[in-house]
Amino acid sequence: MKIVINTIPLLSPLTGVGHYTYQIAKHLRTIDSINDYTYFYGYYSKKLFTYKENRGKFYRIKEIVKKNHTVSLALRGLSGAINKFSSSNFDLYFEPNTIPINIRAKHIISMVPDFSLKVHPEWHPKDRVVYFERNFIKNVDRIDRIIVISDYIKRSAMELFKFPESKLKTIYLGIDTGVFKVYAPQDLLHVKERYSLPHNFILFVGSIEPRKNLKNLLLSYRILREKAGRDFKLVLAGFKGWENKAIMDLLDSVRNEVLYIGYIPDEELGKLYNLADLFVFPSFYEGFGLPPLEAMACGCPVVASRAASLPEVCGDAAYYVDPYDTESIADGMYKVLIDSLLRQNLINKGLERSRLFSWKDSAQEHLETFREVVQ
Repeated sequence: MKIVINTIPLLSPLTGVGHYTYQIAKHLRTIDSINDYTYFYGYYSKKLFTYKENRGKFYRIKEIVKKNHTVSLALRGLSGAINKFSSSNFDLYFEPNTIPINIRAKHIISMVPDFSLKVHPEWHPKDRVVYFERNFIKNVDRIDRIIVISDYIKRSAMELFKFPESKLKTIYLGIDTGVFKVYAPQDLLHVKERYSLPHNFILFVGSIEPRKNLKNLLLSYRILREKAGRDFKLVLAGFKGWENKAIMDLLDSVRNEVLYIGYIPDEELGKLYNLADLFVFPSFYEGFGLPPLEAMACGCPVVASRAASLPEVCGDAAYYVDPYDTESIADGMYKVLIDSLLRQNLINKGLERSRLFSWKDSAQEHLETFREVVQ
């Protein structure tokens, strides 16, 4: 098969879709020596590279364009038009970011991470919502198979859009075990020093945006500080995201107790999980929720929302809380911090649970799905 993958998400610092795109593309090359792969970055290439290799030049241009809503929509349309009249032709086009563009191919498979753009448009930038509303349903008939990353999202697809189950395939994400693992204490010192991390801290990893529920996390943290005998700081890591003024203002009011370190690369993130006493993930909505599994793989106990896909992904290896109840979040963090038996049980179960999720296995399921569709 001649297979093309849209790798435009790799031109930005890697977050959810970018990590997924890179890991699947990388592992497909490892396990598949038969089929021919091409990568689309706005142009076609046989080379798989990320933001680091192109030194961010495309990312800087994209960030400038994103600030102009009209130009952003126009360029998306132009990219599609260029591909429509391209002489390249493929057996299969894999779109890792929901809506296929006009790449010519006999078959199309698309991965849809979640439907938050449909059920909670207020959580997203306006241009992204408009693009989804204009293009998702219009393109559905072009897509032979939709890959979803949890059964929760599969059920949502069937309920929201009445998709037949035969059009959907659940394939879980994986963990990069070369990065997310238990490290020796001496290997953690440079990360602790670089970010001036406190001795004891609770960690959150994710974009600073509404659906991550950081307002309730900060309010819960205030409650926790009144309960806890020890002084646990709260450390937040991730992009600033969008629609976050209220969150950033609240962060500013607790700046002596909360440390926001921004986006950090994976090679340091694994060590950050190792240093944390507790990982908390009170998100309202996740299509999968990879950070809790990454924390588990690093031997860090997890407190997570009993919401959306998180119970499906985390199983019995997390302590669950109500994301809408600040007392519940605070109580969950408190119990895991002070109860040594509960804490160790979560660590053991987390290490075991994280071993069930492999990027190699995920890529193998993608390849099998590619073959089913093309045959």
